[in-house]
Amino acid sequence: MSEKPKEVIDGTVSEELSEEEEIPTRSIVLASEVLPDILPIFPIPDRPMFPKMMAPLVIMEPVSKRVMLDILKSSEKATYIGLLLMKPTLEGIIKKAETAKDLYQVGTVGKVLEVQQADQNQPIHVMVQVLERFKIIQMLKEAPAFQAKVEYWHSVEMEKNEELKAYSVSIIDAMKELIQKKPMFREELNLLLSRLNVNEPGTLADFSAAMTSSSAEELQEILETRKIRPRIEKSLILLKKELEISKLQGQINKRIEERLTTQQREFFLREQLKEIKKELGITKDDKESEADKFKKRLSRLTLTEEAQERIDEELEKLQLLEPSSPEFNVTRSYLDWLTILPWGRYSQDKYDLKRAEKILNRDHFGLKDVKERILEFISVGKVKGNLSGSMILLIGPPGTGKTSIGQSIAKSIGREFFRFSLGGMRDEAEIKGHRRTYIGALPGKFINAIKTCKTSNPLIMLDEIDKIGASFQGDPASALLEVLDPEQNKDFLDHYLDIRFDLSKVLFICTANQLETIPRPLLDRMEIIPLSGYILEEKVQIAKRHLIPKQLKAHGLTKRQVSLPDTVIRDLIDGYAREAGVRGLENQIKKIYRKVTKQIVEEDVPQVKLKSSDLQKLLGRRVFHEEQLYKKPRVGVVMGLAYTSMGGATLFIEATKIASKSPGFKRTGQLGDVMLESSEIAYTHIRSLLSENKKHKEFFDKHFVHLHVPAGATPKDGPSAGITMACALYSLAINRPIKANLAMTGELSLTGLVMPIGGLKEKLIAAKRAGVTEIIFPLENKDDFDDLEDYLKEGITTNFVNSFEQVLKICFAK
Repeated sequence: MSEKPKEVIDGTVSEELSEEEEIPTRSIVLASEVLPDILPIFPIPDRPMFPKMMAPLVIMEPVSKRVMLDILKSSEKATYIGLLLMKPTLEGIIKKAETAKDLYQVGTVGKVLEVQQADQNQPIHVMVQVLERFKIIQMLKEAPAFQAKVEYWHSVEMEKNEELKAYSVSIIDAMKELIQKKPMFREELNLLLSRLNVNEPGTLADFSAAMTSSSAEELQEILETRKIRPRIEKSLILLKKELEISKLQGQINKRIEERLTTQQREFFLREQLKEIKKELGITKDDKESEADKFKKRLSRLTLTEEAQERIDEELEKLQLLEPSSPEFNVTRSYLDWLTILPWGRYSQDKYDLKRAEKILNRDHFGLKDVKERILEFISVGKVKGNLSGSMILLIGPPGTGKTSIGQSIAKSIGREFFRFSLGGMRDEAEIKGHRRTYIGALPGKFINAIKTCKTSNPLIMLDEIDKIGASFQGDPASALLEVLDPEQNKDFLDHYLDIRFDLSKVLFICTANQLETIPRPLLDRMEIIPLSGYILEEKVQIAKRHLIPKQLKAHGLTKRQVSLPDTVIRDLIDGYAREAGVRGLENQIKKIYRKVTKQIVEEDVPQVKLKSSDLQKLLGRRVFHEEQLYKKPRVGVVMGLAYTSMGGATLFIEATKIASKSPGFKRTGQLGDVMLESSEIAYTHIRSLLSENKKHKEFFDKHFVHLHVPAGATPKDGPSAGITMACALYSLAINRPIKANLAMTGELSLTGLVMPIGGLKEKLIAAKRAGVTEIIFPLENKDDFDDLEDYLKEGITTNFVNSFEQVLKICFAK
């Protein structure tokens, strides 16, 4: 059997060809085109160059420019150069070729046809005719001037092959279709197609690949494919990809054009409609309609001279601006705010005291002194003719009805009500607005309140004024000074409006839980009305009159379905809602009604009668227990009374002794500086007092004394526990307990005088909750006690003292 023929290409034996492979014939090389084995190498950055093509080459590197010029000077015949594509980095960035590793091993040889250079500093433009492929055998010189020994892959003429002819026809058809998709390449592609021959599949594959927008790596793969059939197949794949991309681009462009065409058509139609309506007198353009709207608003207002001038200026500006201008929208928004404010419009105040008293009594139970102050305030307004320049501060524990009282005041005098919270506010612009230079600028809260209420004299409630903050954006508390000062708020200047607006007719009511965190200059501008906590009897009435009806309605129940007797309400308050306010009580009532509703639905019972014994099953274990930690009096233990932001509270002060040769005095319980000083005064005064007593004068010399205030996790401070601590130390020293059910409060001086205290009502309420029957108060607080309601005083024996000797006589009476 004869062997299959093998073809010798460039002196090497090729792979054994199958019957389906292309069959090369001999290549004819002209003598004038004998190519050198050693070539100067010029790196190209973007795309490889293919044989039988002419392409420009731009040489910018100084070393490469010098090499090119030297070659041109030294060469008498044709000049040949090697063109190799630079490899990209891992990040896809093509950098300067520094070594042979930065270049691909297969490139093309080019014949220099023309060289141009404007001057020495400009790049060299070289026109190159690309001839053949080559592969580097050995790199003779590295950067900056590369030189290599190469092996040429000469093009060969192929015998006729139906498969290659089919590939060629497919490529030409794809290129013709590409011409239709990319009109900008039509002339170039037509020229290319006119020069191509179906019988030259290798050249066709190279040309078609070069005309695509494929990546440098994909084109280099085509260049490195020596065999014709795989090369033309790869080129056809790239061409098909290009065709698909062109189709997708065409679809995208078509959608965009359709959208733009639709928008343009709608725009022109709208403009035509406007012009038609304008000619018929049906409508006006944007500027005229906006101006007419503003002028219609102005006809119902009484503007200040400053506001009138500014509005006239802005209206003139609006007429000059185009509706499509950004400044038009800014000016329109500004005019909208200026004309929507109720300049010179005021609601009529109602000074009917009986009506006001009826509303206050209907909405609130108790708070007799607060209601009296409010009625006095309304009486002054009736005599004066207005309530301008009034700033009221309602201060009290949470849940005592401060916000609802503000609403009742607004109802009683017939004013619009607007409330916003200052808690956590840190930006001054919330008070005085943003300047119009900022995008999305708006006026401050007060101008917004005036706009919402549609009157220049509403009642504005500022909730949680004691929790206002400060930051790098400004100090809102300082900005409030202008708002709440009667001498300044008549000319309040909002940054957005930039026009003075009169806030002097506005009634401001503020709420707070404590005075300590309110800035002093702000506090000086307000009239303080304290709201103390509620005692058990008041809470029972509030629950019956307000909370229970409200929650019955909220839960869809009726009084017939749920029975909540007074005894159950008392036990509920005593065991689960002893706080100063009624918010906790309302939450417990909600919880009871939720569980009762579930019971009615599940068991289908017509009525549920609640008992005190049911509370633990409905609400869990009691939250509050008897405050009498000690069932009977004990030596060194005395009950004191304290006042906190949550209302009044009771606390026990304990003292104990340790026999020691190193006497001393220790205090625990998270006591503040003032309370520590009070304990020092009490300790010194008792030692001084017992130094004249022969029986007990040596007690402090032989004992170490420890004073403790329970609930050690709770910080405590204030001077009013002075006599309580002194009594505990005295009881410890003489080894006698004080009277049962006795509590006390009062500041002690170093000489034994009892000083007045604050929060008397709150402390009295706390004592009644704890079951105290006798209280010691400073004598100077007697007038405060006389002003309290009679029902608060019932069941309490009160002692007023001005010296510690009187305290001892009451506590240790025989």
